[in-house]
Amino acid sequence: MSRSLLRVSCLVVISCLALATAAEAADVAELLKRPIIDANLAWNEVREFCKSRVPPTPEPESVEQWEQFANQTRENVLNNVVFRGDAAEWREMPTEPEWLETIDGGPEYVIRKLRFQAVPGMWIPALLYEPKELEGQVPVVLNVNGHDGNGKVAEYKQTRCINQAKRGMLALNLEWVGMGQLRSEGFVHYRMNQLDLCGTSGLAPFFLSMSRGLDILLEHEHADPERVAVAGLSGGGWQTIFISSLDTRVTLCDPVAGYSSFITRGDVTSDLGDSEQTPTDLGVNADYATLTAIRAPRPMLLTFNDRDNCCFAAGHALPPLLDAARPVYQMYGKLENLVAHVNHLPGDHNFGKDNREALYRMIGEHFYAGEEFDWREIECSDEIKTAEQLHVDLPKGNADFNALARRLMEDLPREAGDESAAARRDRLAEIVRANDLAVTAAELAHAEKADGLQANYWQLKVGDSWTIPAVELIPNDAKGAAVVVADGGRVAAATQINELLAAGKRVLAVDPFYFGESKIAQRDFLYGLLVATVGERPLGIQADQIAAVSRWLVGEQQAGPVTVVAVGRRTGLGALVAAALEEEAIGELRLHQPFTSLKQVIEESLQIPDGPEMFCFGLLAEFDVPEITALVEPREVAVVE
Repeated sequence: MSRSLLRVSCLVVISCLALATAAEAADVAELLKRPIIDANLAWNEVREFCKSRVPPTPEPESVEQWEQFANQTRENVLNNVVFRGDAAEWREMPTEPEWLETIDGGPEYVIRKLRFQAVPGMWIPALLYEPKELEGQVPVVLNVNGHDGNGKVAEYKQTRCINQAKRGMLALNLEWVGMGQLRSEGFVHYRMNQLDLCGTSGLAPFFLSMSRGLDILLEHEHADPERVAVAGLSGGGWQTIFISSLDTRVTLCDPVAGYSSFITRGDVTSDLGDSEQTPTDLGVNADYATLTAIRAPRPMLLTFNDRDNCCFAAGHALPPLLDAARPVYQMYGKLENLVAHVNHLPGDHNFGKDNREALYRMIGEHFYAGEEFDWREIECSDEIKTAEQLHVDLPKGNADFNALARRLMEDLPREAGDESAAARRDRLAEIVRANDLAVTAAELAHAEKADGLQANYWQLKVGDSWTIPAVELIPNDAKGAAVVVADGGRVAAATQINELLAAGKRVLAVDPFYFGESKIAQRDFLYGLLVATVGERPLGIQADQIAAVSRWLVGEQQAGPVTVVAVGRRTGLGALVAAALEEEAIGELRLHQPFTSLKQVIEESLQIPDGPEMFCFGLLAEFDVPEITALVEPREVAVVE
């Protein structure tokens, strides 16, 4: 036979084998496609899981008791949420504004441009609306905004600042990270969690920007520290309640359509907040209803919109906040300081004239009591400035979230010292919040035989909270077993499963939390954030589930440890952590295209929608992939590129 003919024959054989393998994979894929759980089950379970972990606002017993509770709550949130890691050092950095040019505003005021560092290297532009004639001490107002690409230039925000200045107040118009001049990919809020991965709070730049804004206002020679207000719409409403509840310098606040209780958010998907609204561990330290209540007895205007077309509609968002706050204000004898305003016209997501006039009225009642004060808005449309006119020069290379994270990751992970493997394993479990869950019930939903292959469709109850769909495929004379997970769900692993079956392995194809059939049906990554804010971690849940089903399979088949196969780097990370923590049931690990380092998350500038489990708080500070892999050894960890 000629060499060319031999070559053709070999190619034909290889092609036939490839076609056969593809056909077998297709057959396996059909078995894997069969649905096992209801499409909304994962969504319903994660909602209940999160809501059950939100601490209720306690009933006030006495002023002394409440003051102790409020102060402790503030301390807990600041220390356990806002100022973790390097943020504790950032907090000590002095506020040093750089004053730039001053431009004419209107007949009664000027606009002074300034910039300051919220954290080292991150500059924030701002505008101070300063009355031309100032005598004595005057009220100061920190004006913040939400997810408006125009940022500080938004017309409704300028109008608010102008009206405050025309009434003799000092108004600071603060740019929000990710908006206006700071609108860039590196400032996308879902990238703040890159800092979390490094063990430093990604929330800190948000908070410090506001607290330094207050510093700047109160350093003004005419500032009255007894008359300090904060107001903002949407994300600005969130900023308002957050700084106003935690910084007692704020005497009056008006959060507009900016937040609701975490319990409300569990049910109302439109209210699920971005990374800054749902920071790691906030929900386990204080619900937003509690943050509202600890404002007492200081004046607070809760502004919501009747038919809000974005989020936080009055009908569902406002009542729980009032229910939490009213008893406390009443105990202080200051119920009149708690005011609710619902906008009906236009009733959509707005800080329009009706809502602005409600703010002016509130300011008049509390900052100008007994004085003549007209709360009606002053027409000022001819004083609105362009973005070019309000532009504030910033230093080149202004640090965004990704730049901060790159700086933080340089020396990570920290050296472990002489800790034993057992101690390191305990520490890993603590970081990912692993709970050593077990399969508590196994329901066989369906079973069938196909071409000598037994297919069992299981609903596995893991712990008290989770139902995991799993397809068990058993070839004749099966020897050994494997648990398979995949980023694309179990169907995406059909090729790898077919190879395992060909080798005589029993296969349990599982969709753990957030993958495949267990993917959350609505706004999935926002529920990932919600899981982390109530003190748990998506990565820990995934690792717990993989370890639990591995133990269950070992018990079912009465055999040795299983091989865990992960296809994709996200499930690969969960499988790696599971194998590191579960020493007995998992005997071998095969990872297809895994992460080689957690630093890839930052190098590629990934964000929460790319997978919330990748941003487990503090993981990179103490463990990278090699350190976790070392806890699996001497068991084999095979990497398939």
